[in-house]
Amino acid sequence: MRPLYLLREAMTNLRANRGNVMIGIVTTAFTLVCFGVFLLLYLNIKNLTGTLQGDIEVIVYLDPEASEQAVSLVQKRLRTEPAAVALTFVSKEQALREFSEQFPDESLLLEGMEGNPLPASLVVNLSPRFLDTESLGAFAERVKQLPGVTHVAYSQDWVDTLALVVSYFELGAVVIGTILAVATVTIIANTIRLSLHTRKEEIEILRLIGATGAFIAIPYVIEGMILGAVGGGLSLALLKGVFEFFRLELNASGWFVGMEHILPVFPREVSFLLVTTGVLLGCGSSVLSVFGLMKVRN
Repeated sequence: MRPLYLLREAMTNLRANRGNVMIGIVTTAFTLVCFGVFLLLYLNIKNLTGTLQGDIEVIVYLDPEASEQAVSLVQKRLRTEPAAVALTFVSKEQALREFSEQFPDESLLLEGMEGNPLPASLVVNLSPRFLDTESLGAFAERVKQLPGVTHVAYSQDWVDTLALVVSYFELGAVVIGTILAVATVTIIANTIRLSLHTRKEEIEILRLIGATGAFIAIPYVIEGMILGAVGGGLSLALLKGVFEFFRLELNASGWFVGMEHILPVFPREVSFLLVTTGVLLGCGSSVLSVFGLMKVRN
């Protein structure tokens, strides 16, 4: 019967302080929503960065005057590179055709020119182990030295910018999460202290009849855990609802047709983390109040 008694006492405390309990729940939910927004942005930007890094291609532009033998030697040299996993030759005619398809308006500028001004090129896909800035730069420098190569291009700069944004989100999540967590702990702790104050006489009676400190404290710890769990559940419902609405709007807009793999994701781990964090915040707040104010001892 002891567990049932402890749970009943916790529920009695919650009903007796409805106003403060609601403030604690709303504060916990607000804290976890803010943290969840940063976490989702961080996870999605990190996922996008990984996807873009996997799609990085190094384009090796060939000298228009280079002989077939020189081009063949460049291809053989690139195939011996440990960083290269795939190699595609793009002829001058294919380059012009792709340019006209991708930029129909700009392609009109080429009509007045004699011949095809676009060079042939080699598109190199790299192994994920060589996609960091240092390895890419070293690979590009080696390729530039090959006879018949005029220019090497790759799009690592803006992927590095995304990686920098990810690091800023990590820092922002830690700072803002800490500030909001402290505010939540303070409010929940004050809610528990109010419960202690309103039941001060009952607590004294329990002490006089031999109740241990742990027996007196456990209902308040349970109260904090319930408060935190409800706040965590509320934040999860809000985040999930807004996220699904946002995702449906993106799908309806048609902006990401054919690119569904970069649409935002809501990992299951985030749901578990939000509720667990709420429980831990509530538990920590109540333990702080009970042991700090009551000086409970067994």
